[in-house]
Amino acid sequence: MSKPTITLNGLKIVIMLGMLVIIFAGIKVASDIIVPFILALFIAVILNPLVRQMERWRLPRILAITLLVVIIILSMVLLLAYLGTSLNELARTLPQYRSSLIAPLRSLEPWLVKAGIDVSVDEVMKYIDPNALMTFITGLITQLSNAMTSVFLLLLTVVFMLLEAPQLPNKLQQLMARPIDGMAAIQRALDSVTHYLVLKTVISLVTGVVVWSMLAGLGIRFAFVWGLLAFALNYIPNIGSVLAAIPPVAQVLVFNGLYEGLIVVAGYLVINTLFGNIIEPRMMGRGLGLSTLVVFLSLIFWGWLLGPIGMLLSVPLTIVVKIALEQNDAGRGIAILLSDASTPRRD
Repeated sequence: MSKPTITLNGLKIVIMLGMLVIIFAGIKVASDIIVPFILALFIAVILNPLVRQMERWRLPRILAITLLVVIIILSMVLLLAYLGTSLNELARTLPQYRSSLIAPLRSLEPWLVKAGIDVSVDEVMKYIDPNALMTFITGLITQLSNAMTSVFLLLLTVVFMLLEAPQLPNKLQQLMARPIDGMAAIQRALDSVTHYLVLKTVISLVTGVVVWSMLAGLGIRFAFVWGLLAFALNYIPNIGSVLAAIPPVAQVLVFNGLYEGLIVVAGYLVINTLFGNIIEPRMMGRGLGLSTLVVFLSLIFWGWLLGPIGMLLSVPLTIVVKIALEQNDAGRGIAILLSDASTPRRD
């Protein structure tokens, strides 16, 4: 009797994997529609605790949502205006990078020759094209100016999601064959995602402000842009904070010299160690239930499937998938592989 059982279980796993391939292929094709919806959903998850807190203060839900949306819109308008000015200034500065790079590369050339590395500075400079960066930044500014319509539709979706949130549990219960188990799983996923997103947003915001303050205190140009970059990329696990440090460090090395460059590198190391290795693990705890390898692989997978938004939301998306897989016997084995423990947690 064991062989038929093994065959049946294997068949179930193959069928589930085939269904996942079909689902992911559909998501990839429809990513232009799905990505804004997923982003709106996670924004609603972040804002819903604030709405509930305002309701405890005797504020009507519709008024609380309206107040939050107005604050978000005003903040985004001010942010985009300041960011557009900074990006314009950065675009005008880019041609100076090429000429400023020649002197340090010339000084490095004899050392590279002594180390047996035959490098021609003139050949290297051919590959450094500030015009390409200027085109990219100009396009980015244009996209920012054209993004207000998309942002308006995104916020409108968030508003309707927040308005629908109180009625959603009753609707979901009526759709489920096992309402108690199903709602418990949904609540666990919602609690885990909310816990992660709220804390990650707070930590990313503080990280961005600290980076901005550090660079501004050192007199580094475009400190606000690099602080905003640190805030955004801090959502990307493992490598986001490293990627955020590369542009400002390169700028300081080119324009300010090695000494100030080392100071900026040391500052980033202290900030990333403090927030990434000490504060964030203590605040997050071990409630996510994902192994470190899975977190890194999920970054690659969701980035491929959904683009940059998928990279930013890779951890909460993987949490949702893991909890969904735990709800049936066929998917529980995959959930074990995703977990940081020997068995997935069950309620």
